[in-house]
Amino acid sequence: MRRCLCQPLRSLGTVCAIDRRPGAIRGRPPARQGHSLPGIEDGTPLAYSLALDVQSKSQTPAKCNLAGTWVNDLGSKMVIGTTNEDGQFSGSYLTAVSATTDAAIRESPLHGRQHHTNQRAQPTFGWTVSWSYSDSTAVFVGQCFVDEKGEETLETTWLLREEVATHADDWKANRVGKNVFVRVK
Repeated sequence: MRRCLCQPLRSLGTVCAIDRRPGAIRGRPPARQGHSLPGIEDGTPLAYSLALDVQSKSQTPAKCNLAGTWVNDLGSKMVIGTTNEDGQFSGSYLTAVSATTDAAIRESPLHGRQHHTNQRAQPTFGWTVSWSYSDSTAVFVGQCFVDEKGEETLETTWLLREEVATHADDWKANRVGKNVFVRVK
């Protein structure tokens, strides 16, 4: 029987020294000689075959799940329902900011689609919000990122189109911005 002395090393995973000497094959501990691997008390020489069992520290990345409650950097709140097999989802959006001054802000419906729901850990997506309290529509596009702690962040860019009275006012009908959403726990 061959003897394998293993030592976990942070940078490489587990390092095993397989002692192929006759004494070790018969189960006797090898004599202390030569250089030894750090942390192995019996002094197994490095001259023996080394087998590296490199264990990947990066496990399968957590997949982003859009379903749930999110809040952005301005305090707007969004609730997304379950994404179906085709990547479609719906929910609600309650903005914390508005350029409209003549109407009370109300929760508005959103409808969207996630790209490659089962194939990507950090997918791209997009959704549309038809504001319930104004004559405007916004589209958001973005990507979900999962950090090393498993925390999800939605990085988004949006385009808002406001209805204007005349074609001459078209120049002021669009707004573009960026928001970062984090999951509400």
